[in-house]
Amino acid sequence: MTSGPQLEHPVALRIEPATADRFEDVATLLGPRRPDAAACWCLAYWTTSAENTALTGAQRPDRLRELCAGPVPPGLLAYRDGEPVGWCAVGPREEMGRLRRSRTIPVVDELPVWSVVCFVVAPGHRRTGVARALLAGAVDHAAVHGAPAVEGYPVDPTGGRISGSLAYVGTTAMFEATGFSRAVTTSARSAGFTRWLVRRDLTGQPVGSSSP
Repeated sequence: MTSGPQLEHPVALRIEPATADRFEDVATLLGPRRPDAAACWCLAYWTTSAENTALTGAQRPDRLRELCAGPVPPGLLAYRDGEPVGWCAVGPREEMGRLRRSRTIPVVDELPVWSVVCFVVAPGHRRTGVARALLAGAVDHAAVHGAPAVEGYPVDPTGGRISGSLAYVGTTAMFEATGFSRAVTTSARSAGFTRWLVRRDLTGQPVGSSSP
């Protein structure tokens, strides 16, 4: 990662922070296929409900570009052979307006945790380890910036199947394989399945040791 030591990840992926100079790669992954189509641009967590509702389709990429130009980029990009193939939204929970006011995802303590809230993987690269590499990168990214712990809010399909579009928050199996532990259930749901609050303690973790 540019913000710390270069890290190695599985399946020949390179993980980089989504800085302003990489915004075109962010747009490739998050932008709509048609210019006139609506797209979230992964802003729901980074804005208040009022701001998110008020933002027009044309304003949304500009708002995300502003965040990418900030002191802490709002996410990470995965590259394979120079091509952007994945996105992960990660950052301080306190800066995510939707989480601060969430009625479905609880605050378990006052620790200034970082949160991993969204994954996007390009078609043709799914089920090849991209999301898992991004999650490992998110752990390292949080550690580089001094986070005491990192949280996620993944879905537990409990043996069932869930579409990729509804598993954008990640799965409990993926988080647990990356060293996270279940803390509490939430009242949030994806496709009717329970979402958990999972956490990984970063206290004393050397940078680059994201493997559990």
